[in-house]
Amino acid sequence: MSIRLPQLCRMRQSRVCRFLVAVLLGMTGGGCLSAPTSPRPQLIGDGRPVLFIGNSYLYTQDVPGIVQAMADSAGGDKLAVMTVAFPDYALIDHWNEGTARSQIAKHAFEWVVLQQGPSSVELNRDTLRLATKLFADEMANTGNARPALFSAWPNASRRQDFTRAIESYTLAAADVNGILLPVASGWLAAWDRVSTLQLYEDGLHPSKEGAYLAALVIYAQLLGKSPVGLPATVRTHGGLTIAISPNTAATLQDAAAAVINLP
Repeated sequence: MSIRLPQLCRMRQSRVCRFLVAVLLGMTGGGCLSAPTSPRPQLIGDGRPVLFIGNSYLYTQDVPGIVQAMADSAGGDKLAVMTVAFPDYALIDHWNEGTARSQIAKHAFEWVVLQQGPSSVELNRDTLRLATKLFADEMANTGNARPALFSAWPNASRRQDFTRAIESYTLAAADVNGILLPVASGWLAAWDRVSTLQLYEDGLHPSKEGAYLAALVIYAQLLGKSPVGLPATVRTHGGLTIAISPNTAATLQDAAAAVINLP
């Protein structure tokens, strides 16, 4: 590329210019995120393999592990799960860092779940869509994995951003003929049923209830099975126990089934 990053940084800060800077940061390693030092990712369990790529939205309550535990409890299809998730990472950061890409090349994943922040503003929406296309091309080149977009919820102080956040992930999924995992819509559906549900832990990350609901939506959408009737308490392969009151679990299951259009 003939144009240099410092030249772009001196340009007028239009949305297009900010987008180009973001792309160059992702592609050239010019961003400020340091390389992660987490252990090498491992494929956990036996079953249909799924890779989760994202950040603390995923690992705060081990959403991938809860999805896997739900599949175990249902007695049908099992899931083998791998997670590549680092603090504050967007998908373009994962593309640049390389761990997720190398795992896609090594394993015959059936699905690759892609998650970043809510992406309600234009620049984040643009980079979400760009990175989704890059990862989808990588999947097509190395196997038959299908991209699945984890529709992330906004910060508790920005609940007005739900509509645009949902739209961003809907567009990204459509760009690559991927699967939309309507997690944010599931949160709204749950609040429609019980407005006092505490789905946030700290205003950003999910509480156990929020993570349980996210996992219900993912389980139902990937496996095409109703989440109604799943146990209120599950234990992940990593030893985390998620225990939800039976009444709350029933509400969350009903909300997840509604956004997936399953009975």
